[in-house]
Amino acid sequence: MLKKFRPYLFMLLFSCTTIAQSSYYFENKEIKPGTKEHFLIPVSTENNATLIPITVFNGIKNGKTLGITAGVHGYELSPIMAAQKLITSIDPAKLSGVVILVQIANLESFLGRSPYVSPVDGKNLGRTFPGSKDGTNTEKIADYITQNIIAKADYFLDMHSGDAPEDLIQYGAYYSNAAMPEISKTGREMAIALGFDRVVVFNTDGKKYMHKNELSLYCTAEAFKRGIPSIDIECGRLGIMEESAVKKNEQSVIRLLEHLNFLSLKSQKNKTKEPLIISDRIYTESKFDGIFYPEKKAGEYVKKGMKLGCVTNYFGEVLQTVYAEDDGLLMLIISTPAINKGESLTVIGKI
Repeated sequence: MLKKFRPYLFMLLFSCTTIAQSSYYFENKEIKPGTKEHFLIPVSTENNATLIPITVFNGIKNGKTLGITAGVHGYELSPIMAAQKLITSIDPAKLSGVVILVQIANLESFLGRSPYVSPVDGKNLGRTFPGSKDGTNTEKIADYITQNIIAKADYFLDMHSGDAPEDLIQYGAYYSNAAMPEISKTGREMAIALGFDRVVVFNTDGKKYMHKNELSLYCTAEAFKRGIPSIDIECGRLGIMEESAVKKNEQSVIRLLEHLNFLSLKSQKNKTKEPLIISDRIYTESKFDGIFYPEKKAGEYVKKGMKLGCVTNYFGEVLQTVYAEDDGLLMLIISTPAINKGESLTVIGKI
């Protein structure tokens, strides 16, 4: 009788050994299968100190590792608050693999309500990767994320939204390079799985930051350079916390987890229609310090030569009239008055 069931016993034992998850260790702390742990990582220099809040989910089954960052820009509130929701909406008892979620990468920017840069050292974390272990506060944060999250990931996601002055459309994005076709293809599939109506291609062919000895600058660019399929979310606008954007961010991460088989596919909800792909973007910069008066909103389709706004001096005299440089979708437009020379006023996506 035992002989009769031997093949089935072997199959059962083989199945168990292939799906059983082991403990995961982060910061020398054991995270048992089917559980999660919270960490407050100290980062300090001679002049200041901060923390990085991180949640690590260890699934009940063996699998890959997904790294996620939120709050690289601390005034981009929708993804930060979505990360708070993901603490409970990602159930490690139903998870395969490991998810490392950086809740707020730039805590000083968040607490200081500081758009773009940290109030501690004036640096933009989103332009600082891979960072430096001997650098400033922001450079040390970038180094920690590079060495302890990106370097451990099989897939990577960076969550953003429109910062304080930015009226911005919602989209997913992925990094692409002709020399990395399979990694680029996986990134494209991940970006589409997020469920946004638009997907932007970050084409890195010929980009200086892709060279081995150059700084990556961007968080996801650092991951992509390391051969990791890398995507971004942009969901939210003007540095405000809109519940609809928070929910969309949260749902997009869950969809990604289902797509990558970290979670089982729940229902028909995860079926996605083919999004609009945006491969080229046109940036228009301000030529002056002054006051910007926008005449359009993000999400509008514009025609070449259409007036988008103007920059004046502090006495109302027009210094620069901004026109659409081509037909396309207005992805971003600055919607608060202050403007500095060299800042992007508009971004048009070519369809």
